[in-house]
Amino acid sequence: MKLCNPNAEIFVPDGLPVEKALERTTHMGIGAHYDDLEFMAVHGILECFRNSKQWFCGVTATDGAGSPRAHKYAGTSDDEMRKVRRKEQNEAAEIGDYGAMVCLDYPSSAIKKTKNEDFTEDLKNIFRAARPEVVYTHNLADKHDTHIAVAVQVIRAIRKLPQEERPKAIYGCEVWRGLDWMLDSEKTAFNVSRHENVIMALMGVFDSQIAGGKRYDLATLGRKRANATYYASHATDQASLMEYAMDLTPLIRNPPLGIADYVTGFIDRFKKDVSDRIGKFS
Repeated sequence: MKLCNPNAEIFVPDGLPVEKALERTTHMGIGAHYDDLEFMAVHGILECFRNSKQWFCGVTATDGAGSPRAHKYAGTSDDEMRKVRRKEQNEAAEIGDYGAMVCLDYPSSAIKKTKNEDFTEDLKNIFRAARPEVVYTHNLADKHDTHIAVAVQVIRAIRKLPQEERPKAIYGCEVWRGLDWMLDSEKTAFNVSRHENVIMALMGVFDSQIAGGKRYDLATLGRKRANATYYASHATDQASLMEYAMDLTPLIRNPPLGIADYVTGFIDRFKKDVSDRIGKFS
């Protein structure tokens, strides 16, 4: 499969030829940065973990050059950081038993260009080669511009495919903004309680970020644990770890549906719920 960026790489942990590795994909995660997949799309990773009938394919859009760095990584150049981050991502792919890991290696600034046809074309080619049934990407209420740019481009790329080539489902997941605020009836809740050791190993690989000044591993596990406990107020916990997601499937089934309108609909219904609840007691 040809990718537009000559610096892009497709890593296959078990050594299968790239075409064969992509063809077996059932679940795909598409994140903006190295480590986003391991923080937001654990459900897809665990669904496929050591499962010969289901395979996870990871896709990371950016090159990692702009990553924050501190302590022993403080003097690391942008080019060195790119290599460190890609190495960490491929190590995560090995730990998580991914079918393939696609590193597109675009600068973050290029991803945020609304007319980046190369990125869109890469996504279309990946979808056509892999034909995933389920896709995980960033939620459209995230507060990180690069995350939103990736999620919007993922939807645009899928909309360019014939209906029969589109995934059955696509979910927007939590990273730089949680989804606890969504109505319980509208949020998708994934039980990711099993293999907590694998989750910790996947996140712990990214030493350049964790030791470099941000405890993403503890914060992310804490969010999943909080999601599980606070999911239902009048029932005992049914899970110890839970990921929340925004169901984006209507956006690929109905291309005329406005992306912003779809997301603000969730916000409007949340606003009404808050207002109605206060109104009952005032």
